[in-house]
Amino acid sequence: MQPMTDPASAPAPAPKARARVPKTVWDLVFTLLIPILILSPNILGSGISVADTVFGGGTAGNIRSYLLAALIPVAYVLWDLLVNRNVSPVALIGGVGAIFSGALAFWYVDGFWYAIKDSARSYLTGILFLISAATSVPLFRVFLDATSIGESPEHRAATAQAMRDPAVHKGLVLGTVVFAVFDLIGGVINSIVNYGRVVAKFGSDAFNAQVAEVNALMRAPSLALSLVGVFAAVWLVQRAVKARYGEGANLFEPAKLTQAMREKGELRA
Repeated sequence: MQPMTDPASAPAPAPKARARVPKTVWDLVFTLLIPILILSPNILGSGISVADTVFGGGTAGNIRSYLLAALIPVAYVLWDLLVNRNVSPVALIGGVGAIFSGALAFWYVDGFWYAIKDSARSYLTGILFLISAATSVPLFRVFLDATSIGESPEHRAATAQAMRDPAVHKGLVLGTVVFAVFDLIGGVINSIVNYGRVVAKFGSDAFNAQVAEVNALMRAPSLALSLVGVFAAVWLVQRAVKARYGEGANLFEPAKLTQAMREKGELRA
């Protein structure tokens, strides 16, 4: 018979770990929800606006609220970069893009030029990717190489060797071009929508409200188009890898890629 345990002396159950909020949620909060609320002239039907309540209203208040809404996503991206100490090429490209967007916030324009400005980051990214496709390091390769950072040295070496192969390099170039084209198409669509819907004068209540409306309207389509571009580019690269090393090769599964390259006797020591 086991001795009875005094409930007072029994160890307290370990507290349950709090569920962490997914990073995607934080991204949406700081890059979409908060800016929309700041720009709104009537937050959730309360009759309150940041431009009036915080910045005193009028043109000056609307401009300050516009700048705040534009700079919060920039600050969030840079804060995330610094806190996580992520110095990968992908993170650095994102940080440079955020700084570029923040600088453009101080370009006070409306109408046609605002429509161009709001898509300028997509245009710049697309042009840079197109230029890189003509070099020895197409930028889509940089994105793919970042996926193998946590792998073993052997697997990373196999991935790097595969991406240097002329046949796979052609796939990387084509994938980079396709990614760039989708980014440019997204920018053009965004500019058209902005030109048609953001028609008020910069610094007015209506301008901020229209900007908020388009931001909410275009987030999902822009994301969907970007994902299609990524998937199309990945498919092109994977097709080149399989054609070169066999159906078992997979650039996103370094162990399988290493094995396929070893079986073909093409994995250098």
